[in-house]
Amino acid sequence: MQISVNRIHNDIVTIGGFSETPGEGATRPTFSTAWRQARDYVIGQAELHGCHTRIDGAGNVHIRQRRLSFDARAWLCGSHVDSVPHGGDYDGVAGVVLPLEILRAAFECERPVPMELVIFAEEEGPTFGLGMLGSRAWVGELSADELSKLFNQQGESYLQAGHPHGVRPDRVEDDVLQPTGVIGLIEAHIEQGPGMWRRDQRLAVVRAIAGRRQYRCTVVGEANHAGATAMSDRRDALVGASEMVVGLESLAKQTGRGAVMTVGRLVSLPNAVNVVPDRVEFTIDFRAGDNDTLDATHPLIDAMIRSVARRRSLGAELVQTEHAPAREMDSALVKRVSEAAAREGVPDVPVTVSGALHDSAILSPHVPTVMLFVPSRDGISHNPAEFSRVEDIALAARVVARVVGGTA
Repeated sequence: MQISVNRIHNDIVTIGGFSETPGEGATRPTFSTAWRQARDYVIGQAELHGCHTRIDGAGNVHIRQRRLSFDARAWLCGSHVDSVPHGGDYDGVAGVVLPLEILRAAFECERPVPMELVIFAEEEGPTFGLGMLGSRAWVGELSADELSKLFNQQGESYLQAGHPHGVRPDRVEDDVLQPTGVIGLIEAHIEQGPGMWRRDQRLAVVRAIAGRRQYRCTVVGEANHAGATAMSDRRDALVGASEMVVGLESLAKQTGRGAVMTVGRLVSLPNAVNVVPDRVEFTIDFRAGDNDTLDATHPLIDAMIRSVARRRSLGAELVQTEHAPAREMDSALVKRVSEAAAREGVPDVPVTVSGALHDSAILSPHVPTVMLFVPSRDGISHNPAEFSRVEDIALAARVVARVVGGTA
């Protein structure tokens, strides 16, 4: 089976051209015209190379060789083509074009391969406010009724926006994943961190995906005149929130074990140049590679915020908005992929933890799952400057082909 670097390169360039912001990065909200163009390009390439396609009730795409029925037991391999606004060309896309190229190469040499390419719908999250919707619905975590309550900026629900693209609420439950029909899931992805690039590592096997807790914190003070209110008389919500943000940075460093905390959104009111802020809302994204760290750190975050608020005579409310547990990958599959990498000339392939969430985290409790990383230049991702070597993606494709083809 000959994996083509040139074809993979053409796939990435072509899909990168499907964007709402041409020249300013990849912007492909789920169910947008650009997203549909990217999805249809993959389907078209596969069907030209002896494959057939079905779309499940939640909008996920499933592609197999025509000789392999959708009832037959098979490997799963895939990722997503939606993007964050002004994102890069490789996030998700690398993990879709990899199995696409395996299917094309198998077609050329007339070789059967028990593998299904999956394009998961709405992995990123910005479009409907929650990530990994397609995979969550496919494993039964989200019902059609719950999908009907998630809306995009145009005011359309997931079901309404997805209807022209194959989403069918009456089939969501019937199309739920049947684990007995799956041998295992392999998701290839760019690392989205600098470690592999700096160490000149071409591949890494993921043994776990970090869990995530997200919070919304509201700090309440008192609005007052910026000139007439002495510093000692102020109940400044923004200053208090600023101390909390710095406290979160310190707490993450003290926690260690790869824990990270990010304040990605902050709104200060009344947002006037001459008024002491009386209300601040900010988000917290906390991630760690094991559930014990997530559990143990939660009360520390709460205590730090309450301490700052009490000392500054402020009100504070911390609300947890999401809890995604850390997920262990299948140890047998980690070993198998590592052995396949060795046969492809990468002995002692590093084993790592993914700080970013992926659809694999949703499927891993249901089917044997593993991830394979290729390096990201300087760790840049969710950015037009995102770049991964096509040669590394092709190497990962050869590794996956060994596993799904039974030659690992």
